[in-house]
Amino acid sequence: MGAFYKKEFKSYFTNMTGYIFLGFLLLMTGIFYTAINLKQTHPQFEYVISNISFVFLLTVPILTMRSIAEEKHLKTDQLLYSLPVPVSKIIIAKYLAMVSVFLISVVIMMLYPLILLFFGKVNVVSSYGAIAGFAFLGAALIAIGLFMSSLTESQLISAVISFGTLLVMYLMGALSSIIPTTALASVIGFSVVLLGLGVIVYFMTKDFPVAFICFGVGEFILLLVYFINGAVFEGLFVSFLKFFSVFDRLENFIYGIFDLGAVVYYLSLICVFVFLTVQSVEKKRWS
Repeated sequence: MGAFYKKEFKSYFTNMTGYIFLGFLLLMTGIFYTAINLKQTHPQFEYVISNISFVFLLTVPILTMRSIAEEKHLKTDQLLYSLPVPVSKIIIAKYLAMVSVFLISVVIMMLYPLILLFFGKVNVVSSYGAIAGFAFLGAALIAIGLFMSSLTESQLISAVISFGTLLVMYLMGALSSIIPTTALASVIGFSVVLLGLGVIVYFMTKDFPVAFICFGVGEFILLLVYFINGAVFEGLFVSFLKFFSVFDRLENFIYGIFDLGAVVYYLSLICVFVFLTVQSVEKKRWS
């Protein structure tokens, strides 16, 4: 696993992927740092972290799009199945390699609050807490991007799916404030979610009947519960959106609160999507 991790990590710097990812992320950090901390003389680096979280929408798909999709496209994924190493360890090595590339930018960001100390008082602890939250958020989004890459052989499609998924997650907080809390709105919302899950099942299994059955069963149960007791759906979809609003959980870190619950949430997301990636690859192995 260690050798595979090293190979994967180096691969991001033998092509332009790692440089583009780090360059764009640090460029946006530098722009907001200059505008907020230096020109506007705000001593809180947390404001920079708050403003650059949207950059993940572009950088994570760039970093993750080739992780598994390229292996499938080049048919080198068949070599992975013949290695005397469990698929789970290979996927974990790929994930850790991408997180390591991301953490290079995080380490560089840790220098910015120290620079501000030359200009006055800075709450370094609060700044580093925000950076820690940013790191956990990035690690969770990379796990999601890794899973999306396992669903297709095309890097472009992988990038588009990842961008779309992260965009929806980014907007969930705003959507939760405009979507009606009625039971019917919740049922429609959950129906859309079930449709999305059906699409994911199809990409994982390449079996349309299985995907359709999964969607159909879920939709049947959803409508059955709605007609029996529709009141339970009032406001439920809005609560669902708030719970899965991954980006909004960064706010507590921005406000100087080290949110242990958010850390557990991010770690849980990482475990779930790495596990789903392993299952997706295993399905391909035995298909």
